[in-house]
Amino acid sequence: MPGDDQELLEFLAVMRRLRAECPWKAEQTHRSLARYLLEETHETLEAIDTGASTGDWEHLREELGDLLLQVFFHAAIAEQDGAFTTGDVARDISAKMRRRNPHVFGDLADPTLDARAVNELWEARKAEEKHRGSVTDGIPPGLPGLLLADKVLDRLERSGAPAPTDPGDPDLGERLLALVAEARREGVDPEQALRDAVRRRLP
Repeated sequence: MPGDDQELLEFLAVMRRLRAECPWKAEQTHRSLARYLLEETHETLEAIDTGASTGDWEHLREELGDLLLQVFFHAAIAEQDGAFTTGDVARDISAKMRRRNPHVFGDLADPTLDARAVNELWEARKAEEKHRGSVTDGIPPGLPGLLLADKVLDRLERSGAPAPTDPGDPDLGERLLALVAEARREGVDPEQALRDAVRRRLP
């Protein structure tokens, strides 16, 4: 919407003023805010699950606002420290989206591309940019277990390594890894599948 740009600028001005005039916000650092970013991310995920099951997305609207607060808060700190600006953040991500979506912004327009092919194109561009020395470089080791397994298996499969296939392995960890591989073969997000299963059993 045309007025949305102005709303974002107004919110940025609000965060800059709070950073300058609110004692609590003035003393925060990137590290002190890290826990809130994590909390708001999980609350956003919960709002997505709730919206998907009820069709009511108002909770997600609220949580996205809280998540946006964290993004703008970190950017306001960086601006004050002279590290980078909010405009730098927006400029960088816009440039990244253009580079990694050549089927939209570049010379690779192809109406026959499906979602899988587009994802492969994204990953190929990403690999070119990152110059990784290992297929697992860049995967945060602190990811939740299922998400970590999914990411590592994805990278290994791209490198040609075989996926684990034995759900009857005596080691529980190996069985779980095999189930993640099974989910990948079926096109299922294992993290979301487990979250959905848990929600179905909640009173």
